[in-house]
Amino acid sequence: MIGLISDTHGLLRERALGALAGAEFILHAGDIGKPEILDALRAIAPVVAVRGNVDRQPWARALPETAEARTAAGRIYLLHDLKQLAIDPRAAGFAAVVSGHSHHPGRMERDGVLYLNPGSAGPRRFRLPVTVARLDPSRQPWAIEFVNCL
Repeated sequence: MIGLISDTHGLLRERALGALAGAEFILHAGDIGKPEILDALRAIAPVVAVRGNVDRQPWARALPETAEARTAAGRIYLLHDLKQLAIDPRAAGFAAVVSGHSHHPGRMERDGVLYLNPGSAGPRRFRLPVTVARLDPSRQPWAIEFVNCL
């Protein structure tokens, strides 16, 4: 299982940590908020993280804007804002794209590529849910489970 999280904005809930327990690795799609979030996630599993639009502090400058994660079942492209996607994921050989920014959990498929947004795991915004996601790439099609963290 791969843990997906985004938009923590400096808040990491115990339920989010519990939902990500047992992950092979964790992808954080930006708007982390503070470095302690990444430290707490690394206590669970290796973390691949990208910088979001609110990650402007000096510690965040070391984070890339995009990243790649590899699984036995395929490659995953990671970025914060899907509107900033500057590649053709299918042509580049990616099986999935994981993004955040919108705070809306979601899943869609386009041109054979799975697009995932785990939603926001940080402070609740408007009436949107507070979620993380668990991705199982060992199943075909890849299985995604959204977990409510409130």
